[in-house]
Amino acid sequence: MKTILAAYSGVKKGSGSSILSALHDLPSVPWLTRSKIVKHLQVISVLQFVITFLAMGIGCSLLLMYMFCTDCWVIAAVYTAWLIYDWNTPKQGGRRSTWVRNWTVWTYFRDYFPIRLIKTNNLLPSRNYIFGYHPHGIFCFGAFCNFGTEATGFSKMFPGIKPSLATLAGNFRLPVFRDYLMSGGICPVNQNSIDYLLSSNGTGNAVVIVIGGAAESLDCAPGMNSVTLKKRKGFVKLALKQGADLVPVYSFGENEVYRQLIFDDDSWWRTFQKRLQKILGFAPCLFHGCGLFFPESWGFVPYCKPITTVVGEPITVPKIEEPSQDVIDMYHAMYIRSLKSLFDNYKTRFGLNESDTLLIQ
Repeated sequence: MKTILAAYSGVKKGSGSSILSALHDLPSVPWLTRSKIVKHLQVISVLQFVITFLAMGIGCSLLLMYMFCTDCWVIAAVYTAWLIYDWNTPKQGGRRSTWVRNWTVWTYFRDYFPIRLIKTNNLLPSRNYIFGYHPHGIFCFGAFCNFGTEATGFSKMFPGIKPSLATLAGNFRLPVFRDYLMSGGICPVNQNSIDYLLSSNGTGNAVVIVIGGAAESLDCAPGMNSVTLKKRKGFVKLALKQGADLVPVYSFGENEVYRQLIFDDDSWWRTFQKRLQKILGFAPCLFHGCGLFFPESWGFVPYCKPITTVVGEPITVPKIEEPSQDVIDMYHAMYIRSLKSLFDNYKTRFGLNESDTLLIQ
């Protein structure tokens, strides 16, 4: 009994390490080994991420509306007033929390796949950067873990650089969910927000943009090495107007963690997906991972496939307030060459063949 009480007091301390140390002191149980406990914690951490991003915004919106119809309407009214007052904060650098970015849950999230961050060059704190992240995948697991948390040690690897992962602006209209995103240093992917970070927030800022966006997610599947980039030039224009260096980033394994049903471009289903994408801002992908209790079954839990994110060499970009189309095209071509070189230099180290090529769509 004393052992169980001691374990309970350890759990109440709230950290992942204390949970493991407490459970380690429990009497020996055949199915309750340390490795299994760690694996369960990893699965739970990934599943909470998936559920949070699928349901937290809508759930909190419905809850807020419901509270207006109950005796708790005062709380709902106060929060709504705060929401209106705080409406523009996401566009003005947000409200990041070092405490949230260092939660123990993110280390379990990292180790589930696992996710690694590879540095190829130093980044100067005296410069600002735009990271182009590829590919999108289904949930951008690599982008979130590396740039929305400190699980892979970004701040130690790149001292003086503060990453801001850009995502759909619509997410920041959802109560509570917006605050959750901002706490990780996540910002809206619109011109006002990015301009603020690169022009009014000093130096040492790195805005991470998933260039392919929702359109690219429709083509992600195991074995696919393609990115939507050929006509995506807005990020290059932003970099030129702000004098921010461009940094290609590629995540090997991002497309391997879910299996998706991909429709032909001329099919009715693909047309339907693209129309919904324009209305909703995100692509309604038909995908599956493994089950929560039975790995052979289908579910929302991603497959355990390693994700390795390689941060490439920065491309020095001059500041030109009104860049011509020829200049934009030139730096866009330089970026594509740099991304292809990054892919070719590291592909065989992370499970691909020498013959594999990166398709630019």
